[in-house]
Amino acid sequence: MSSNIEVQRICQYCEKEFTARTTVTKHCSDKCSKAAYKARKRNEKIKQSNAETTRTKTKHIEKLKTKEFLNVREVAQLLNCSIRSAYYFIESGTISAVNLGQRMTRVKRSEIDKLFNKT
Repeated sequence: MSSNIEVQRICQYCEKEFTARTTVTKHCSDKCSKAAYKARKRNEKIKQSNAETTRTKTKHIEKLKTKEFLNVREVAQLLNCSIRSAYYFIESGTISAVNLGQRMTRVKRSEIDKLFNKT
């Protein structure tokens, strides 16, 4: 089926002006069409990978939120601070913790919740 229509369009990939023979033509050539397809597929893969990474990060944080007792590293991850800052909060009394021996400091999950419920 041929058409006698000639429409001036701008290529969505290379942004050059061209004469299209149909009203749905988006690209000036087969080369631009293939390049746009590859770029679109590449962006879809990147978007999917970023979503998977975000899902993995939040899954880890959600797992920490369910634990009743946390070590200092997990406290730092929940508070989004350094481990040294978490120790500072414990030493200053902002967060109460129990020391069960060398390298065995534990914090109750409710202590972290209390930090954010102060009025």
